[in-house]
Amino acid sequence: MSNSNEKISLQTYLALLAAALLSFTGILTETSMNVTFPELTRVFNVTLDTIQWITTGYLLMVTIVMATTAFLLKKFKSQTIHLSAAIAFVIGDVMCALSPNFPILMSGRLIQAIATGLSTPLMFHIIFSRIPAQKVGAMTGLAGMVISLAPALGPTYGGTISSLMSWRMIFWLILPIIVVSWWLGSHYIRIDPVGTGSFDVLSLGLLAATLFSLVFDVSKAGKYDVFSSQVLIPFMIGLIALGLFIYSDTHGSSQLLDIRVLKWLSTSLSAFTYFVLQFVNIGVSFLIPVYCQYALHSSPFIAGLVLLPGSLVGAAISPFAGRLADVKGYALPIYIGLCSMTLGGLIFFGIQEFLTAWIILLVYSFLRFGFNMGFSNTISNAMLNVPHKFRTDINSLFSMLQQFAGSIGVGIMAAVMAINQNNGVGNLAARSFTGGRYDFLLATMLSAAALIAAIINFRIQKHKAELK
Repeated sequence: MSNSNEKISLQTYLALLAAALLSFTGILTETSMNVTFPELTRVFNVTLDTIQWITTGYLLMVTIVMATTAFLLKKFKSQTIHLSAAIAFVIGDVMCALSPNFPILMSGRLIQAIATGLSTPLMFHIIFSRIPAQKVGAMTGLAGMVISLAPALGPTYGGTISSLMSWRMIFWLILPIIVVSWWLGSHYIRIDPVGTGSFDVLSLGLLAATLFSLVFDVSKAGKYDVFSSQVLIPFMIGLIALGLFIYSDTHGSSQLLDIRVLKWLSTSLSAFTYFVLQFVNIGVSFLIPVYCQYALHSSPFIAGLVLLPGSLVGAAISPFAGRLADVKGYALPIYIGLCSMTLGGLIFFGIQEFLTAWIILLVYSFLRFGFNMGFSNTISNAMLNVPHKFRTDINSLFSMLQQFAGSIGVGIMAAVMAINQNNGVGNLAARSFTGGRYDFLLATMLSAAALIAAIINFRIQKHKAELK
């Protein structure tokens, strides 16, 4: 048993830095291109519906790759995985920077996504393999700061570089960071594989089909009637693929990741909480700039700027939330976080007619405080409540849920807004107001459901601890 005074080696810190730099840069590029969409539609002569796959396709690829990391971390050295991720990022980055057409740009983005899909679970793997249990909360808090700060800075970085120079410089300027990460990883990441087994290609294909079908379906829901064939067919394909994936992964001779960890109710409740946290976080981060522009007639600059203080607050609070969990246990910060998110959503919903850019900035900062109090602590709590041999599966599953929750959260909130804008009454501002109202209500209800799940979860954990 590690004692609370056990020191963390410099090698471990540098290994974490290597993975964190690659993860931060990968997540930064998730959102940095969003502000360049209007320009790219003109440069490559494609529609906005097509160009948005630069982000949607990126998120999907990250999610799919994350599903493979449970196998990869058991089969290969962590140093090898990190170096492979760094090489993939450099290749994809250069392809994007030099891309003469949209297919090359899209291909480069997908290769970059492979790197991000590998690096983020690797960062958590290093934490749970090398950090004493009594200090896991603080370190996952730092990891959560990386994950939450990067997408917030992305639009600012992308907008600034594309305005002052060229959108291609977005890719060139981050290359030195990857080189530093590459060097650190080659010298300091030293974790051997922890198991063997064959790779389940069928399950990966079925999982990819599930994720793509559901995200594609949500993207169509705002344009067509929800009971139309354009919406129902992709939804049914996604459900069938999901059922086949579950059967294949639990009955085949090999596994992509061991989803049987969800047989423990505590793990399932943590997974639900983790999913909701990211769904609401990314969904509201998408909703607010759209709402500000359509309903409040704010400029694009102001609409994006209202998110920055909240993102900085969340990033700053994340390490504190982890240390609080180490000292007081995981229940307290997770309860505080989910109560804050529920109350934040309720404030948005309750005083919507009085919202201004300044009020949104303040309420969003409160909501992001709640998100970062609960986010990293939820995966830490889940990881420490399963046998050690299942931790790579928890890591892979939760990392995958995080990315999928973000993409589906944006999709659903965008669809709700689009349905009201296309079919509502009144002018565009009034229709956008109504769409925002339903989205704020959805965020509130989901946060409340996650709070209830967390309460049940910690009662189960307390009961198990009393029986020991």
